[in-house]
Amino acid sequence: MITLKSRREIRLMRQAGQLVAQAHRIVRDRIAPGVTTGELDAAVEAFFEEEGATPLFKGVPGTVPFPAVTCMSVNEQIVHGIPGDYVLQEGDLLSVDTGCRVNGWCGDAAWTYRVGQLDDEKTRLADIGIASIELVRNGLERHQKWSQVATEMMALVDEAGFSLVRDFVGHGIGREMHESPQVPNYFDKRLQHTDFDIRPGLVLAIEPMINAGSYRFRVLDDHWTAVTVDGRPSVHFEHTFAVTPTGVEVLTQGVGASD
Repeated sequence: MITLKSRREIRLMRQAGQLVAQAHRIVRDRIAPGVTTGELDAAVEAFFEEEGATPLFKGVPGTVPFPAVTCMSVNEQIVHGIPGDYVLQEGDLLSVDTGCRVNGWCGDAAWTYRVGQLDDEKTRLADIGIASIELVRNGLERHQKWSQVATEMMALVDEAGFSLVRDFVGHGIGREMHESPQVPNYFDKRLQHTDFDIRPGLVLAIEPMINAGSYRFRVLDDHWTAVTVDGRPSVHFEHTFAVTPTGVEVLTQGVGASD
């Protein structure tokens, strides 16, 4: 069941969203060849602790509970990469996903950062990822059904020669990180029963993941990290969006911004 949020509740969610945006700025400012993903995760964990925010990711149940406050996924890693001793190198793509709860309300966002100069394929892939998340905001304002937005996103990615990941989807968000509805980044007839109206009070964490090659994936032995089956790179972009009577607000505004 979809729970619509009041203006007051959206205002409270904005606080969490802006802490997530600040966490991303901390990561962005530290990214450089020679830095480890574990060092970046530690900086975000320290920030959340200082702000009195509860990390959403650490301890998430699984075969092995997720051990970090961020997901750090490099190059062919799509999502749920575990931070550690990997040393960033020139030309890497680093997808960073994190979220927190403040005063009972959640924020969640992801961005793919460029480590130095990228090759042509990675550059095009990152550009299309940014275009896809920008399309979402415009689509939420112009359309009445989520399927209309997802169809436009599919067309954008297909035309570029890339593929949208189908097995990982966005989600409603509020007091919990994952609420109804599920928000697939693609659409076909098999998903008609999952479609929903875009209406004021809807708050969604929408997160297209785009692969340079096949959309299929496998999970590594760590039980978390999803990687492309063909070893080609992937990107991941996510914002928390609130639909209001006056338009669409990005509660995690500032994630990915260069200032």
